[in-house]
Amino acid sequence: MEKLLIINPGSTSTKIAVFEDERPLFTRSIVHSPEELAPFEHVAEQYAFRKALIVRTLEEQGVALDSLTGIVSRGGLLTPIRAGAYEVNDDMVWQLRNRPQNEHASNVGAMIARALSVEYGIPAFIYDGITVDELDPINKITGLPILRRKGMGHNLNTRAAAMRYARENGRSYQQITVIVAHLGGGISVNLHHGGRIIDFISDEEGPFSPERAGGLPMFDVIKMCYDGEHDYGSMMKLVKRQGGLMAHLGTTDSREVERMIRAGDEHARLVYDAMALNVAKNIAKCAPCVKGRVDAILLTGGIAYSDYVCSYIRERVEFIAPVIVYPGEDEMLSLALGGLRVLRGEEQAKQFVKNENPGY
Repeated sequence: MEKLLIINPGSTSTKIAVFEDERPLFTRSIVHSPEELAPFEHVAEQYAFRKALIVRTLEEQGVALDSLTGIVSRGGLLTPIRAGAYEVNDDMVWQLRNRPQNEHASNVGAMIARALSVEYGIPAFIYDGITVDELDPINKITGLPILRRKGMGHNLNTRAAAMRYARENGRSYQQITVIVAHLGGGISVNLHHGGRIIDFISDEEGPFSPERAGGLPMFDVIKMCYDGEHDYGSMMKLVKRQGGLMAHLGTTDSREVERMIRAGDEHARLVYDAMALNVAKNIAKCAPCVKGRVDAILLTGGIAYSDYVCSYIRERVEFIAPVIVYPGEDEMLSLALGGLRVLRGEEQAKQFVKNENPGY
């Protein structure tokens, strides 16, 4: 039997769980108030603070650290990596502390995992990190050589959905071709083929979502950047936190939007339908990469609980392939399953090598 500690740091909380094989013993979300985080200028400085809270919570739950057989953390903003498992090593901690792609709470997870791994002699891994990028070279090309498309995004949840589909159909992940749409606060679409994510439409270039603006008319965006009213910070906030449903309808809650529609709000219906249609369009954009030979289209994430949205999308893309809905996003279980595959010898963990001059 394997006993795993799962670590998933977020901007205002640290989620942890302990699994015995596939069974969760407990899950906790340790909330961090703005006052607690205020003293830390950089995410890496939160390491000792968050580690102490994790250790205390485990003690409160009666879990001895030396009883664990593995640790799996959400991967931070490393240089581009391959999908699957990486052993947490000193090079990875150095990268996240000194040369991360950006500031992100998940950067601290591997630091904590490494410290506990060394202290207690427990193997530690990350799985399907945020910066997984396995795009085919042709799918990276844009109209400007200096700008390249990226595979960075909802890889953990979408790969988990793809592997679930493969398992349920008696096939390996390497044998399937599926398009997966992650429907959450941000929406992304990716194409899984031959055991890799070969194309990825991110939430910055694809459909708008509850809080993201998605792809926008470029010339108008450039004009806004120089109108004297916006700077880098305000523009990023606008497209990442104040776009989509929030900009149009004043809410990021899709359930609230559906209540508005049931109450007869035709503007809400138009905006909501436009969001769903954008998802369908971007799903269709992935099909030419494999000449339309797609086994299934998978819808996952929180909004996949909505029959309204899933039905709207299904009617417009099922000419490509059958549509299957796997609602929700269980990152903790996905991380645990990834760690179990390594510990059971079904998958081999890769080694990360630091890059002192990273560039995506």
